[in-house]
Amino acid sequence: MNFSIIIPVYNRPDEVKELLESLEQQTVKNFELIVVEDGSTHKCGHILRNTQSDFPINYFFKKNGGPASARNYGMSKAKYDYFVFFDSDCIIPPDYFKIISKELALNYTDAYGGPDAAHESFSPIQKAISYSMTSIFTTGGIRGGNEKMEQFKPRSFNMGYSRAVYEKTGGFSNMRFGEDVDMSLKILQNGFRSRLIKKAFVYHKRRTNFRQFYKQVHNSGIARINLFIRHPKSLKIVHLFPSIFMLGSIFLLIMSFFKEWFTLPLLLFVFLIFIDAGFKYRSIKIGILSVIASFVQLYGYGLGFLKAVWKRLILNRKEFYAFRKSFYD
Repeated sequence: MNFSIIIPVYNRPDEVKELLESLEQQTVKNFELIVVEDGSTHKCGHILRNTQSDFPINYFFKKNGGPASARNYGMSKAKYDYFVFFDSDCIIPPDYFKIISKELALNYTDAYGGPDAAHESFSPIQKAISYSMTSIFTTGGIRGGNEKMEQFKPRSFNMGYSRAVYEKTGGFSNMRFGEDVDMSLKILQNGFRSRLIKKAFVYHKRRTNFRQFYKQVHNSGIARINLFIRHPKSLKIVHLFPSIFMLGSIFLLIMSFFKEWFTLPLLLFVFLIFIDAGFKYRSIKIGILSVIASFVQLYGYGLGFLKAVWKRLILNRKEFYAFRKSFYD
């Protein structure tokens, strides 16, 4: 089986260079690479043109329309019948395509996804952010192996699906954020089977500072309500936890002015994050940063979620006009 790798990129030439280097290290190179420059001012074309590679590289430039439209454009140019999607801030382990080739040969599905991990070269903040996005204490495991294997909902930083899926679903929707979850839901709703391939992980950098990370998770919280409006059955109890945590922690902090013991639940949470992350990375510094990242994630997502409830469900505003500044400007 051969694959068409599709990468949307916007003003991130350095990331594309590192991603490309990781693809050159693949032990199996049964793929072509399609990079779609989505209206960037800092382009990566010169990097691709100056690369001597033993797999085909195709570079396209289009007017900015968001990652969903860039991926759809890439699929329209693809040579092969199975598409693989990475974000530009990913590093791909050497055996990735060897693993998915073997797994799909043994148990073919029209869609799959894999988890992410932190590379040893990542900065302490990037490792802390990776921890907060994958920890059982913050996301409940819904971004990885705790989902049902045959109902796995891949994310766009590490997902693949067949041309048959593309032709039946029309590809990614025009959502500016949350489009990958929307795509996964459409895959399942159209009768295709999806699976998690645990060994097919990628190193995902995510964001390099907490301000960028806050904006990312804030938009994810907003997107969850936008997804609920499109797919009413997609909203789960676990999606409410960040907002509940945010409101509950604020309540506990206020009550601690009257009784100090109200801080105990928060202190226990901080202790668990610090110990778990600290042991995982064998670093006190990353343990501390992971506590900060966890609060940024839960508060950012929780506030975005509540904002979207207010604007979309109560005020009944349309997605574009409710969140034009966040998503479309």
